[in-house]
Amino acid sequence: MGGAGPDGFAVVDKEAGWTSHDVVARARKLLGTRKVGHAGTLDPPATGVLVLGVGRGTRLLRFITELPKTYEATLQLGVETTTLDAEGEVTARHDMTGVDLAALEEAAAGFVGDIEQIPPMVSAVKVGGRRLHELARAGEVVERAPRPVTIHELSVEPTDRPDVFGLRVRCSSGTYIRTLAADLGTALGGGAHLLTLRRTAVGPFDEAAARPLAQIELIDLAEGLAGRPVVVVEGELATAVRHGRAIDAAAIGASGPGPWAIQDPSGRLLAVYERYREGSVKPAVVVAPAS
Repeated sequence: MGGAGPDGFAVVDKEAGWTSHDVVARARKLLGTRKVGHAGTLDPPATGVLVLGVGRGTRLLRFITELPKTYEATLQLGVETTTLDAEGEVTARHDMTGVDLAALEEAAAGFVGDIEQIPPMVSAVKVGGRRLHELARAGEVVERAPRPVTIHELSVEPTDRPDVFGLRVRCSSGTYIRTLAADLGTALGGGAHLLTLRRTAVGPFDEAAARPLAQIELIDLAEGLAGRPVVVVEGELATAVRHGRAIDAAAIGASGPGPWAIQDPSGRLLAVYERYREGSVKPAVVVAPAS
């Protein structure tokens, strides 16, 4: 796709113990470019799908970040921790021997839909210019504003332990599964924490598409935006797109809310356009060279 280095996306199956930044740093070495970023942090203990943008793909990561996520997790009832997961120190214990699958299913139903979450102290959210996990390491606890998120689906299943249950979650970007686990425990009159977490999908990118970091593979920019509405342009319209001009929506047949992946007849991604003024669209990102 031209340029000084590789362009595209990579779908990595992150192993436990790595930070998302560790994965990016290693991918930079493997791919021979500094231009690598990721589309949504996975905590170090978590495993699963981490989508990387490479080269010009880094400029398109926000269209991946905003996609719904799917997770499989386990939570333990009766124990609260400082980090809301198994990495933290125990802060409280509760007798929740009377809580069964039916009770947990009933509580879980109350979290489906639009809800608000308070970000955990051990997270990358910034308050007053500092990341919460930095404040937490310094022993500080600060007020955090609730954030709106959406839980599209939430199912619960038993395990071979009476205090441990499996969760399957499909949710909006920005949802903290650790917070969901802890809030479920509170809703049941006690407490809980997240034992394990695996992200099984980011939008259309699922486990089947993910590769271990050592086997990293690039997919092209157009394939990485699969699922977005596609508009094909050529001639003068293609030239206008390459130069990042606002254009008439009807001229390219852009319908619906957008954004649109603008491609040339060969299937190469030129730009991503979004709604602008009445009847027109403008570039969110142009990835094709002007000439």
